[in-house]
Amino acid sequence: MALLSRALRVAATCPRRSPARGLGLRLLSSGARPSPEKSVPYQQTLKEARDPRAGAQGPSRPLPSTANVVVIGGGSLGCQTLYHLAKLGMSGAVLLERERLTSGTTWHTAGLLWQLRPSDVEVELLAHTRRVVSRDLGEETGLHTGWIQNGGLFIASNRQRLDEYKRLMSLGKAYGVESHVLSPAETKALYPLMNVEDLYGTLYVPHDGTMDPAGTCTALTRAATARGAQVIENCPVTGISVRTDDFGVRRVEAVETEHGSIQTPCVVNCAGVWAVAVGRMAGVKVPLVAMHHAYVVTERIEGIQNMPNVRDHDASIYLRLQGDALSVGGYETNPIFWEEVSDKFAFGLFDLDWDVFTQHIEGAINRVPVLEKTGIKSTVCGPESFTPDHKPLMGEAPELRGFFLGCGFNSAGMMLGGGCGQELAHWIIHGRPEKDMHSYDIRRFHHSLTAHGRWIRERSHESYSRNYSVVFPHDEPLAGRNMRTDPLHEELLARGCVFQERHGWERPGWFSPHGAAPVLPYDYYGAYRQRAHKDYVYGRLLGHEYTFDFPPHHDVIRKECLACRGAAAVFDMSYFGKFYLVGLDARKAADWLFSADVSRPPGSTVYTCMLNHRGGTESDLTVSRLAPSPQTSPLAPAFEGLTTLSQICPHQFTSPTHPLVHMGAVESLVLQACLCQGRIAMAKLHRAWEASPLSKKGPPCHPWDTGFAGEKGFNCAALRAAALCRRGKGHCQPVQETWRPQLPAWLSAPGHSVAWDSVTGDGGELWPGHWEREVQEKPDRTLGGIVRGWERARIMGGHGKQVSQDEEGFLEEVMSGLSLEGWIGAT
Repeated sequence: MALLSRALRVAATCPRRSPARGLGLRLLSSGARPSPEKSVPYQQTLKEARDPRAGAQGPSRPLPSTANVVVIGGGSLGCQTLYHLAKLGMSGAVLLERERLTSGTTWHTAGLLWQLRPSDVEVELLAHTRRVVSRDLGEETGLHTGWIQNGGLFIASNRQRLDEYKRLMSLGKAYGVESHVLSPAETKALYPLMNVEDLYGTLYVPHDGTMDPAGTCTALTRAATARGAQVIENCPVTGISVRTDDFGVRRVEAVETEHGSIQTPCVVNCAGVWAVAVGRMAGVKVPLVAMHHAYVVTERIEGIQNMPNVRDHDASIYLRLQGDALSVGGYETNPIFWEEVSDKFAFGLFDLDWDVFTQHIEGAINRVPVLEKTGIKSTVCGPESFTPDHKPLMGEAPELRGFFLGCGFNSAGMMLGGGCGQELAHWIIHGRPEKDMHSYDIRRFHHSLTAHGRWIRERSHESYSRNYSVVFPHDEPLAGRNMRTDPLHEELLARGCVFQERHGWERPGWFSPHGAAPVLPYDYYGAYRQRAHKDYVYGRLLGHEYTFDFPPHHDVIRKECLACRGAAAVFDMSYFGKFYLVGLDARKAADWLFSADVSRPPGSTVYTCMLNHRGGTESDLTVSRLAPSPQTSPLAPAFEGLTTLSQICPHQFTSPTHPLVHMGAVESLVLQACLCQGRIAMAKLHRAWEASPLSKKGPPCHPWDTGFAGEKGFNCAALRAAALCRRGKGHCQPVQETWRPQLPAWLSAPGHSVAWDSVTGDGGELWPGHWEREVQEKPDRTLGGIVRGWERARIMGGHGKQVSQDEEGFLEEVMSGLSLEGWIGAT
């Protein structure tokens, strides 16, 4: 037995070693067993581990010759997906597991479930997981899943963190999640062993809890097989057969195993850390990395029984109740990458690298001082998969029809498994999820990034190391930058442009009056013997943006927007997605795709939506009708990829040999899209255009009412659009995108009178400013008020505002208006 305090002292005095060295691998399924002091929490799973020769005995049951869906991987996501497929009525669903259920990553997970996250969709996903584990599975199978409801406690040791928790509480209230903001004294009464001297407060969620991986997966598969699904263990997948149909579309055909093949049109990759290898079998790129992730289990602690689980985000640690002990883990700045993922790894663990883990001990002892004299019973260090944006990878792969992803859950596969399993099952059966899963959809990554090893590694490291950081509205990544730049990049950078990253693109954000702020190569925050950047201008500017109040660049953007309204401006829109629709039936296809009438004369632009069959909005976009032009024109688009609409909607536009309509994604280092706006933009633009060599090579810009700043705009495709900025110097000001300040449409709707009232923030702070009128009559939706004079108001976000001091309410929208010179809150 070792004491946490002793481990901290030893690690501090021992020479640091490279993370790549000294890592012993202990394979429990190959005969090795933990030493007496190295037990792990889930003994049931370990005791059931078979002899390594068991794999030679063949699969646990005969393979079917065909299946409607084959799920690869018997961890949390695989079992949840199979369960929900069966529950939705999908017949012929099969799950293949190369070892035994929960092997690989699921068996050693901490199993925590926190109900509150910054996203409303994630709150709904977590609520479904909790409902399945705590109620549904028990009712359906009679089995106990191992669910323990002991509550959760979020620690706030600074004001900004407490503000974040208040917004979480407000969001949870809208979704029926009970939570309470506690004072330090109330926290001490709830958790007597906790040090509260450095706290601002805590957020207590009484219905949070923990799950047992083995119990949960057993109950899930029992319920799924009762509905006709099949679970086959000891059956490694060796390949995925693919065919190309008459339209040139690649589709899944079969799954190959050591014991035969299964003909199937649909495969779901739930292989966790091994998802990259499974994707490679089918020619699908899976952007995730494998890392060591660890926690330690303490000896018995008197008085810890029934205490809630704890997340101390500022210390980057969590404390999970483990009976009469605690599991202590967290997210370090120097995680160890598992460089060569072994396909023989099943119920195994790595030796814990104390040089890496020690940074968590000091925070744990500070939060629960009794840990300083508490022994360590066991260490648990296993592999987990992590993604570039710390979000799961879900949905159908764009490279292969019928190949779905359910992996890369960043050590949250247990808590998100129920909700994501349900959405994935709905996705497979109905072609789309029920909820807005865009932030999880694999298609959110551009194809040039999904196979870029450096980008995946850098972004995954930063997302891991900053997992517990406060999510500020104006934050930007420092890793994986400068991947996609346009011809104006250097010109704008020299003028002080502070860039933001979107889908790999460096897009203009705002312009610093203090000069250039280039984004430097990623320094891993000084980890792995990398030299951290000093006096990093871009990093310093970002640090100033870490606020929920008005950011420092707010006034800069206001000046830019007003310059746009009163004079002229050039918007760099190169990072916007651009698609060309061409072919004999292009007009017919446009009428089918878009909600507005886009049959206009050439040169016209229509702002419209693309809707799905349920009437929901898939995209809002502008559609411009262009006159035919020769492909030799310097302004002609350069296509990065073509697809026929018969691939997207085969029943509308079908002609296998002669596609009637093509849709092309434009990717060109030459084509530069700009938008010129402002009252005097026409005169200035024509002057600049006439002086440009482009004036003899292409059509002039055409008017386009974009609504960004309330003025007419002019869309310009320029070979070297930087010339327009240079020649317009003193007249054209490069600005960030903005929007036209306007009151919401419902204010002018019949029956909706405008009422004004004082509005307070979550903490009771009054928003500064004066209000036009007193409340005459409470309408269905109330305009909260306008803050005059640009005072530094505490804008807390879009949820949980108090509408008045006497009556509780919520602001559904918070908007700013440059013409109104203030903020509007709508309830």
